[in-house]
Amino acid sequence: MRIRIKYFEDATKLKKIEKGNWIDVYANRDVFVRVGERAMIPLGFALELPQGWEAHLAPRSSTFKTWGIIQTNSVGVVDDTFIGDNDQWHMPVYCLQGKHNEESIKAIDGMEAEGTWIKKGDKIGQFRIMEVMPEIEFEEVDFFGNAERGGFGSTGVR
Repeated sequence: MRIRIKYFEDATKLKKIEKGNWIDVYANRDVFVRVGERAMIPLGFALELPQGWEAHLAPRSSTFKTWGIIQTNSVGVVDDTFIGDNDQWHMPVYCLQGKHNEESIKAIDGMEAEGTWIKKGDKIGQFRIMEVMPEIEFEEVDFFGNAERGGFGSTGVR
């Protein structure tokens, strides 16, 4: 499958990875995020997803450990209508803890602020594409007639 991509402002080029089936994404500018605040990190590209496909954007497993940030919406869903020339992808983040070094403090409005720097080129997230859910209809019933698993939260309980 070939997907057209447009890059913004000397963005880091996306690459197909050797292991796994997610594609890494990179910050496209330096952003300081204060502890307890959120930011939209530009990723430097737009994709023309094929009709009937969507992308799921998620943090990498090392994102919180490295920068102390989480993605605010857990997983971002980009549908096949977000395909305009200026529809640059962003990753919405929230800073829970600053990096504990000299770069974790920034003077903002004359006051020191604790937070984290995300630098242009930092690998902060990943995405994959998948087909959208098919059209479905709900059929109301009073009983399924299937074996029960034990209720919500029962997996792994003995």
